[in-house]
Amino acid sequence: MGKQNMVYSRLARRLRATGLDNFHDYLNYLERGSPEEWEEFTNALTTNLTAFFREQHHFPILEKHIEKRKNQNKIQLWCSASSTGEEPYSMAIAMVQAFKTFTPPVHILATDLDTNVLAKAQMGIYSLDRLEKIPKEKLKQFFLKGKGQNAGSARVRPELRNMITFRQLNLLDDSWPIRGPFDAIFCRNVMIYFDKPTQYGILKKFVPLLASDGLLFAGHSESFQHAGDLFKLREKTVYELANKVR
Repeated sequence: MGKQNMVYSRLARRLRATGLDNFHDYLNYLERGSPEEWEEFTNALTTNLTAFFREQHHFPILEKHIEKRKNQNKIQLWCSASSTGEEPYSMAIAMVQAFKTFTPPVHILATDLDTNVLAKAQMGIYSLDRLEKIPKEKLKQFFLKGKGQNAGSARVRPELRNMITFRQLNLLDDSWPIRGPFDAIFCRNVMIYFDKPTQYGILKKFVPLLASDGLLFAGHSESFQHAGDLFKLREKTVYELANKVR
């Protein structure tokens, strides 16, 4: 019932925006093929709960994992549900710390289904209350505080933004127009919205995109035991390929 109420309230806003009186008319409007409204419909149903350094224990693990690869010419990471950008920017900060430079040999692909949150992520501007949990020295190092009419907000440093490519992608699509191998994939607090068969299908598509010794980071309430032939648990909510020889 909770999810039904959520869907109702979110789609009711689209009814008001389109001037329609009922859901039947709205569905007919969608089926007539308005690409703009399909995008709004998708964005309305997308849940975007995120924060900087959420599930904080993952980032030291990521740093340690990447430190072993410092001799590589290019490190590739994928944040598969970037939302408004806090997660990929947290990954970028971790890479600066791992390499001790603002120009590490790292590229982060950040994808999301919702085009609205991707636009916000690309801007990289956050209200200071969203940054409260970041230590002051780290805030000073990685963010530029706004002044004048921009007071009360901060922008991520351009070096972090330059490490990231933001793209729309639906994890439920049959194929993904991206190429690996990725040294690590973050897919955190996404699978909880899918049933086990759908989760398995997504995890199966991760396998050929992950480096043979790459890591898959999951959310705190997610478990991939049902995909034991694909991934095995390495440590708390961090997985590696079950069969590293492909």
